Amino acid sequence: MTILEGKKALITGASRGIGRGIAERFAEEGATVGINYYKSEEEAQEVLEYVTSKTHGILLQGDVSDERDCRDMVERFVEEFGSIDILVNNAGIYHRKDLEETHIEDYDRTMDVNVRGPFILSKLCLPYLKGSGRIINLSSQLAFKGSTHGTAYVTSKAALVGFTRALALELGPEGITVNAIAPGTIDTDIIDSYSKEKRKKRAEKIPVQRIGEPVDIANTAVFLASDMGSYLNGDILGVNGGSALH
Repeated sequence: MTILEGKKALITGASRGIGRGIAERFAEEGATVGINYYKSEEEAQEVLEYVTSKTHGILLQGDVSDERDCRDMVERFVEEFGSIDILVNNAGIYHRKDLEETHIEDYDRTMDVNVRGPFILSKLCLPYLKGSGRIINLSSQLAFKGSTHGTAYVTSKAALVGFTRALALELGPEGITVNAIAPGTIDTDIIDSYSKEKRKKRAEKIPVQRIGEPVDIANTAVFLASDMGSYLNGDILGVNGGSALH
């Protein structure tokens, strides 16, 4: 028996990168998966094909910062599968800009997707999660380390840490655990522009001497979503190869 057998998970930003890795690993462990995406329809379809080769799945197009879109996603998922057991707030955007370069519109959009989205979806999923639900938020090691660029992104991911801790205290008595994963450098499109030499130098700065893969984050999400993670609540798991200790 797979360890997420019978569980139903809604995963945001699941068409690529870490979100895709989580969706595919959840499917491999028997979970029914709702695959949210915003614009990457072709990639989302590929994820759906993989998911449905293992278990059940559905595509959920929508902007996580839009309350109506979020409500439609939750209603469609529940109508199709009856309930929600796991919410993974993964969707995020990253403008690689310092404060001087960041437009106010960039900041607003970053906070809308990276913080407002998890807030809205957690609120909408709450009635279905009570009893034994899981909320897993995707933060970043930069929430703890800071950065010389990406000011708005760092701010949003630090806010998500606070959100996780507040919800853990609030929802624990309802039988819902809330945790976050703070990835380090992961091989996704965020580092696509890195040269071979830059990748090598980045890996050398990580104690385990390698850049992470989406599956490294996905395996941690599986643990948090399963019965094995039932006593973790309010934790921020730094999956970063030792590059940020907190």
